[in-house]
Amino acid sequence: MTSRSLGHRAPLLWLVLPLIAGIVAGRYGPPAHPGGLLAAALVATLLAGLAAWRAPRWWALPIGAALLLAGDASYTLRRARLAAWEQLPPREARLVLRVDRVFPQADAKKSAGLATVVRAEAHLPELAGQRVYFSLGLRPGEPAPVRSMVLAAIGVLSPLPENPPVNTFDAYLADAGMNFRLARGRVLAVEQPPTRYREFCERLARRLNAILSAGVAAKRPELAAVYRAMLLGQKHELSTEQDQLFMHSGTMHLFAINGLHIGVVAMAVHALLLLARCPRPVVAVLTLLVLWLDVDTTGASPSAVRAWLLVAACEAAFALRLPANGIAALAAAALVVLLASPLALFSASFQMSYGVVLAILCFGLPLAERLAARFPPWPDLPEVTWAWWQRWSARALRWFWPVLGIGLAAWLVGAVTGAVFYRVFTPGGLVANLVLVPLAILVIVAGFASISLGLAGLTAASVLLNHAAVVVLVVIDALIRLGQRVPGVWWPAEWHAPWLGMVTLAALLTVMLAGYARGWRSWSRGFWPPFAVVALALVFGMKLG
Repeated sequence: MTSRSLGHRAPLLWLVLPLIAGIVAGRYGPPAHPGGLLAAALVATLLAGLAAWRAPRWWALPIGAALLLAGDASYTLRRARLAAWEQLPPREARLVLRVDRVFPQADAKKSAGLATVVRAEAHLPELAGQRVYFSLGLRPGEPAPVRSMVLAAIGVLSPLPENPPVNTFDAYLADAGMNFRLARGRVLAVEQPPTRYREFCERLARRLNAILSAGVAAKRPELAAVYRAMLLGQKHELSTEQDQLFMHSGTMHLFAINGLHIGVVAMAVHALLLLARCPRPVVAVLTLLVLWLDVDTTGASPSAVRAWLLVAACEAAFALRLPANGIAALAAAALVVLLASPLALFSASFQMSYGVVLAILCFGLPLAERLAARFPPWPDLPEVTWAWWQRWSARALRWFWPVLGIGLAAWLVGAVTGAVFYRVFTPGGLVANLVLVPLAILVIVAGFASISLGLAGLTAASVLLNHAAVVVLVVIDALIRLGQRVPGVWWPAEWHAPWLGMVTLAALLTVMLAGYARGWRSWSRGFWPPFAVVALALVFGMKLG
């Protein structure tokens, strides 16, 4: 039997893996001068070219060495941290900032986000070009900062720790390349208004918020907040109870702009364009344009941008009529992200999203295919003789195996990373996601259709779809609350040492890649190695309760 999920090649992995090793060495290894590392990488690249000409079997070794050295150098250059900053006390500073990203706030009198320093005071010249986190108080009637806006601000400038704990907000900022935060600040002047495109995105975001709130916000405000979180990424509207409920059930990823949201919207747009009989290149371009507008309007979170890059790789293959190859698309997207932002490797969203996708491609789909072949429905009866209930049960089984394989792959990664970033272990997350992911897809499809009809002026149809989505959310909320009553569905958890979680995740993904390369035969027959890695880690490396 020919396998549809095995046997794919991903040559870019030979670049991605040594690049990852180099970035890790840059963070945890001994310090080295980036100029020397880049010079050595250039020499290794020349050796690779020579080997490709004289000794073709050996060219991969110098290429791997070149990427490893370049990754080490890129970490140091991107972190751009001076030793003198370690002892710098908090001080008042006036900075001119270009706003790169704004974090939605529940309090309209506050604003926070990420910005690049355009100018600094004369005694802080090294801050120019640095990215900082800002937290500003807004006066009554003062507009909130918008992306691309250049503003002068004053506040308390303090350095971030060089290596903060992995499950803190400081760690998120450090992994985004931040060295400083500007807190308790206020805007002095707006030196440059936002661009017309950013103003358009802001207006569109407000319009989408109004469309998704129509007819439901007043009746079920708590579920309308969940609805907007799933479609617009407005997680700040979720209550503390909802945050804890979703985290303890292992379903927090359903209520954010991430791979599930981007994937569902991409498939919907792609299918509609195909039904309209558009040429392949037009389908790919229009799908990516609509999807990017969705990503950018909802805040362009790193996880959404990474999901967009993955879809872009798949759409490029579709337009060029290349065979579908998820692992190659994943490797291409990861390479682009790491070249542009090496520090993203240490972020929770990168490790969880790319780790889950890799696990699904290398482990989940092959497992589902193997189970379908091993347990065919009604094997002793010809299909033409099946009764109606046998046909329906066979369809249900064919649907169940992929869902089970994908759910197991995601749960294995989540079991490792959940304790690292959220200090929680959710055994019940597997069952919860098997049940709730299809329901969440229905909500996202209804929301996308509601937005499309609302923008077209069909308000009544849009409101009807909003009500349908909220009905599904009522079911989701009830199932999550019911599941939380079951003993043992979640446990407080943490690793004995922070590095154990990262090492376990690396071992898990390595075993999955090795098993995939072997076709899940020989020593990996039965798909047992990933389960063994996670079980050993849970027994010997994790503290529960």
